[in-house]
Amino acid sequence: MKLGSVRIPRCLRGEAWAGHGDAHALFDVEIEAGVVSAIVPARESGAARGLLLSGLVDAHTHIDKGYTVQQVGAAQGNLFEAIGRMAQHASGWTSDIIEARMQRAVQDAWQHGTRALRTHLDWSGPQAPASLAAFERVREAWHGRMELQFVSLTPLDVLAEGDNGTRIAQEVRRANGVLGAFIYRNEGIVHKLGRLFEIAQQFGLALDLHVDEGLDADATGLRTVAQLAIARDMRQPIVCGHACSLAMQDAAQADETLALCAQAGIRLVALPTTNLYLQGAWDATPVPRGITRIHEAAAHAMRASLATDNVQDAFYPYGSYDLLETFGLGVQAAHLAPALDWLDAITVSPAQALGLAWDGRIAPGCPADLVLLAATDEHELLDGRGRRRSVIRNGHILENMA
Repeated sequence: MKLGSVRIPRCLRGEAWAGHGDAHALFDVEIEAGVVSAIVPARESGAARGLLLSGLVDAHTHIDKGYTVQQVGAAQGNLFEAIGRMAQHASGWTSDIIEARMQRAVQDAWQHGTRALRTHLDWSGPQAPASLAAFERVREAWHGRMELQFVSLTPLDVLAEGDNGTRIAQEVRRANGVLGAFIYRNEGIVHKLGRLFEIAQQFGLALDLHVDEGLDADATGLRTVAQLAIARDMRQPIVCGHACSLAMQDAAQADETLALCAQAGIRLVALPTTNLYLQGAWDATPVPRGITRIHEAAAHAMRASLATDNVQDAFYPYGSYDLLETFGLGVQAAHLAPALDWLDAITVSPAQALGLAWDGRIAPGCPADLVLLAATDEHELLDGRGRRRSVIRNGHILENMA
């Protein structure tokens, strides 16, 4: 297969073309035996025939509770009401019901061009939830097509109590998962996070944390996570999602926190749909908004990811698993311009955060798991017509998406 006269964003180009000065350069891409075999300057002059991306990577989702808003209702602007609504209904969900929702979510993501997805599973106590068995079946069904990862999502207070953390970690390791926690203004946070780090190091588990998901400037969990990671010489990967409160702190304090995060090697994930929906007032125009400091993180060489988070549940009653829609909202909410320069937020950055074998840079020898958009520049990228795409899997076109 040959893809002629396509544009490859500079942030997605492999080393040979990464420094190529022309952002509007066109390339011919050859595909053989499921890999990109060659990339050369376009032989034909004229207009671009599309924008070529690597397969999309969704670093933070909740496919265990998607598509439930009709049952639970939407919690407008109230994170903890949303948590309560979901917990009230979750007791009636069987593993089979959860599996059906997960299959729907993964199929939607797959058709839109996602090649890897990480989901958080609500894990309220030491016993594994029904969603874990459902996830394991879905992961097996999609093996070889989409890489699926899971994170145990437990309130920090619960995880640090007694032997809860050890029991959870044992099951997470058995199921080849990632250890997670919900962290927000916890009393005794240093001690409790220390216990979490101790468990992660004992069992050799990566961490993926919900941190500071609110607009309280005194929520400094992210800073504590970074300080402990440095003090304990944490070698396991750490991903921190949300970090909304960072935007409420003064610039100097936020910059110090981000410097610590960079030193600790922490990966940030911003969730524009859910946090713009939940954070801020509902009785007036919501100022400020719930999105972390993406530009400031980049200044510390921390390229944040943008991810889907919730879809059609109490936390966010709208949306789909089309990462390009999430990207478009992030571009507008955080002023990510030029937009083409930030496409690594849904490709390279999350691939690195999830520890994938391929970092998403397009170069000879990389997998031919690609997305060819109808858009030819950044202005068409956020247009409905521009988001029309051909999803390429293992060198073959899967489906043309509207």
